[in-house]
Amino acid sequence: MLKRWLHSGIAVFERRYDYDMSYAHEMLRTSRRALKTFMRAARLSRFNEGVPVTTWFAAKLATTLSEDCGPCTQLVVKMALEAGMPANVVRAVIEGDEVAMPEEVRLGWQFARAVSNRAAGVEELRAAIAARWGRQAVVSLGLVIAGARLYPTVKYAMGYARSCQKVRVGETDIAPLAATLVRPAA
Repeated sequence: MLKRWLHSGIAVFERRYDYDMSYAHEMLRTSRRALKTFMRAARLSRFNEGVPVTTWFAAKLATTLSEDCGPCTQLVVKMALEAGMPANVVRAVIEGDEVAMPEEVRLGWQFARAVSNRAAGVEELRAAIAARWGRQAVVSLGLVIAGARLYPTVKYAMGYARSCQKVRVGETDIAPLAATLVRPAA
């Protein structure tokens, strides 16, 4: 009975965002405890205190792009638009067009990319964020960066990853910037 209710809740999310959550249905069929653990961990990607929503979504989008350029990115685009992030700003983030990004968006985008790539400049970006919004913003961005990696990673591990695709922002299809994100050599 509880599993049926949980499957129903997953289906509501799927319909709302036109997003395939087959991986979550499988996880629930395999282990209700696994789904419960996953849902607790997923809270990381929803935590935001002390940082503007546009900065926060820029970091979430940049991180999702570094892990996935398919359905997860499309989902975050829909959520950003739903939260009021202007479509032209979302497009700029997806395309990596720093010139078209407002300063606060560019800061979140650059920070997430630097953290995701373990790139030089993280310290300066962290200091700029803390100076502008406080350490609480750094914590929020750190949590959303970690949380945004969760979904594509679990989906990939379970065999549900999809290949790169264009992302729709409003009525426009855009090729994501993901190909320019480089992982450091191990």
